[in-house]
Amino acid sequence: MSRKPAVAGVYYEADPDKLRKELGRLLPAAQRKKKAPAKAVIVPHGGFIYSGEVAGTTLARVEIPETVILLGPNHHGLGAPLAVSGEDWETPLGTAPLAQDLAAALVRSSKLFKSDNAAHRGEHALEVQLPFLRHLQKKLRIVPVSISRLPLPQCRQAGMDLAQAIKKYAKPALLVVSSDMSHHEPRAVASEKDQLALGDILSLDPAGLYRTVLTKRISMCGVTPVTIALFAALELGAERAELIRCTDSGYVSGDAERVVGYAGLAVR
Repeated sequence: MSRKPAVAGVYYEADPDKLRKELGRLLPAAQRKKKAPAKAVIVPHGGFIYSGEVAGTTLARVEIPETVILLGPNHHGLGAPLAVSGEDWETPLGTAPLAQDLAAALVRSSKLFKSDNAAHRGEHALEVQLPFLRHLQKKLRIVPVSISRLPLPQCRQAGMDLAQAIKKYAKPALLVVSSDMSHHEPRAVASEKDQLALGDILSLDPAGLYRTVLTKRISMCGVTPVTIALFAALELGAERAELIRCTDSGYVSGDAERVVGYAGLAVR
């Protein structure tokens, strides 16, 4: 069985030729940059017209291995809290097959990660990353994980479980984390809040990020996936984080009073 696209034609072009042209507009300048390995990369998941340039620029600065673990927020609340897809994912550019060995090993070795397709059915956060990843890595294999809000201790344990699965895996694997920043606030307010969260990410402080988002009421939808990924990256030996691009939806929509923040970062 395979998962069919849920937001093709809405968030990005559904026609393969039009999608390739769209990616060509979003990626060319970034592709001339020198690529470097990373433990994790954090990218936004708005419509390509709004956040595609941030996602494309960020992903193009990172070496994309054949195996990618996708972590993103569960916007709909369906399925298990840490839901690992058991299906191949269809895209307009071809199928992204499930890395069955790594997905099975993660579920088998952890009490938190569960095999669950329901959480992924209508979810856009991971799907919108696939056109970029398929374009940049033709042999792409994926492990999609949809994540609900979890307590901090479970985030830490999930990160440790994820890191252990990656360490035991025989091939390189990249964590691609899908998250937008603040939602529907004036630019000045959103920017101030987002800089607080970004500061914790750049400091490689997952617990600090989790607490900052909670106490400062920052509507960062992917705080749980990012927290988990940071714990995993640290366990895998990450030493620094780099902010590659930061903007908001208002620069496209013209509305600076209700923006969604977008940031692209690499954790190396």
